[in-house]
Amino acid sequence: GLICRWIIFLLMISREFEALRKFITAESGQNVTLTCLVPTTSTIRVVKWSRADRGNQYVLLYQDGLFVPDDQDPSFKNRVELRDRQMKDGDVSLILKNVTFNDAGIYECRSPQTSSEQLFRFDGNRNNSFEVCL
Repeated sequence: GLICRWIIFLLMISREFEALRKFITAESGQNVTLTCLVPTTSTIRVVKWSRADRGNQYVLLYQDGLFVPDDQDPSFKNRVELRDRQMKDGDVSLILKNVTFNDAGIYECRSPQTSSEQLFRFDGNRNNSFEVCL
């Protein structure tokens, strides 16, 4: 009875989330844009892009008008930038240049203006292309 209803409910929710995913395919060496928008109720002072599997090192940190390279993961140096440095209309999307199989992982976009995290996943497959899950 009740357990079966919960299982059906959870299956329905997981299918809803699956339907919301969009996949972008990129070949090795291409540039990929990971979209992230934050509310623009005030000036965006901090944006942090990170990957869960990289510990304290981040993909990109933008703070008070400057990029902070101190704890940036070395594999992302000179390969990432914001799509719009002015962050017009809350656009804090990340451009990841020259993607490789090593870019596989879950990417998080965080800013104090938003309480939600956006997750991205690269799935390398056998023919040297990658899917980005939005």
